[in-house]
Amino acid sequence: MEPQTNPSSLHDDMPVLVVGGTGMLGQQVVERLIASGKRVRALVRPTSQTDALRSAGVELAVGDLMQRDSLGPALEDVDAVITTAAGYTGHTPADTIETDYVGNANLADAAADAGVRRFVFTSILTCDQTPRVPHFWAKKIMEDRLAERSVPFVALRPGAFLDQVGVWGGSNGWSDGRVSWVGDIDVRLTFVYTADLAGYLAAAVDAPVSVGERIDIGWDRPVSFRELARSGSKLLGRDVEAVAVDPAWLRQLDQSEEANRDFTAMVDHFNSGRYVADIRRQSEVFGRVPTAEDALSRRLAAMGLAPARA
Repeated sequence: MEPQTNPSSLHDDMPVLVVGGTGMLGQQVVERLIASGKRVRALVRPTSQTDALRSAGVELAVGDLMQRDSLGPALEDVDAVITTAAGYTGHTPADTIETDYVGNANLADAAADAGVRRFVFTSILTCDQTPRVPHFWAKKIMEDRLAERSVPFVALRPGAFLDQVGVWGGSNGWSDGRVSWVGDIDVRLTFVYTADLAGYLAAAVDAPVSVGERIDIGWDRPVSFRELARSGSKLLGRDVEAVAVDPAWLRQLDQSEEANRDFTAMVDHFNSGRYVADIRRQSEVFGRVPTAEDALSRRLAAMGLAPARA
């Protein structure tokens, strides 16, 4: 891998294209880029809610990952690309696992044709070890596609999103005193707070990294779900119970059998104890790695449940 160094000042007049900029993570990436003085362009569908992007002064490029011809205009005169798009989440009817395979391949090919300086890809921790977890494996396939097309990319591989802990089914487990986890609550694994990941993704546009680097993203150490609940109890000053949910419960959900198999395979991987980040490179590139307690404190503060730790 060859070091890729380009002073950001040479590219400040060219926009960074954000794919997935209307999502939870993508919106925060847009905010971080704007705060750093970057011009931002966002790829949006015709049906996307874009009021927040417009009010922030973001350029809009209408297109769709599943429509290859729509991506060329969006990438015209772009300095860099950050993609946080994830079809498997099913946030809209148009989001499917196919987006993570076909849509990502279209984006990789379009970026290669456009000759972007850097492509920042939101991957998944240990995706290269999980051929039986379709949405994990899709990330590995995309990394390979970017390499095959000689796109100058860096892939950040985050752990499980802390933001999704305790908020299933529209309830707030941290408020209710019971947070649920599908699988073994005593196996340690890597988590990440979305606000931190957004900062790393934005910084990766100009970070001193090598072409093709894959960087694990997490906290100072892996923690079990039971340990996470105990930390929450201390921060909130009241008991928070960690509840283990049988994966068979998934069959009660209104989702496809394919989605059930995907989720179940992911839980099996979590239970294996191999979903753990090597944070050495994260520390070298992005600085101090958050502790589990610090990240959880900021998450609970953002939810209005506890003051952030100093």
